[in-house]
Amino acid sequence: MGFEFKRASLFAGVLSIIALTGCTSVRETDPGRTATEQLLISAAADRAAEKLVLNIPKNSKVFVNADNFDGYDGKYAIGSIRDHILRQGFAITDNKNDADTIVEIRAGALSIDKQEMLIGIPNFDVPIPLAGQFTFPEIALFKREEQLGVAKFAATSYDAKKGTLENSTSPQFGGSEHRKTVLLFLISWSDDDLHATTQPVNRPPN
Repeated sequence: MGFEFKRASLFAGVLSIIALTGCTSVRETDPGRTATEQLLISAAADRAAEKLVLNIPKNSKVFVNADNFDGYDGKYAIGSIRDHILRQGFAITDNKNDADTIVEIRAGALSIDKQEMLIGIPNFDVPIPLAGQFTFPEIALFKREEQLGVAKFAATSYDAKKGTLENSTSPQFGGSEHRKTVLLFLISWSDDDLHATTQPVNRPPN
């Protein structure tokens, strides 16, 4: 009898926790990917792109070859690199035959890593006879989720007519991060570096 009473009390306590932690549901996104994921990748791409310094002749007309460039949101990253080339004072042409210099760009990484630490009880499934299963909710005394945007870019430039090497950059890295912290089930907050602006690159004097 005492055992049954204790089990009932424990079950009541669990239900109380569920009531406290499960009363609010937040729908974060409708599309397949969240805005935060897109910002993580684009911010990392911007920061890697601004580190690409092209040591090629001044006043060169540049054709950007992105055939070897791949990754999530690759079009945005390519646009960011083209923008950086323009801000360094070079002209861009979309006609390869008109170019003085070909710049081949490549991506070694353009994605997101995720790290998670939990002090508490993770969610788990509890089988219920004749009724399927019940998912026991996560109980977080302390939880930290961290998403890291990572970009790695490099570029090789060569003379458009001779095909000879003009410059090869070392790989340049860009990163971004978003952190979410939960304390004692109910208290949560987020912080990130996604809205930090990059420094403008001034056009060199003619």
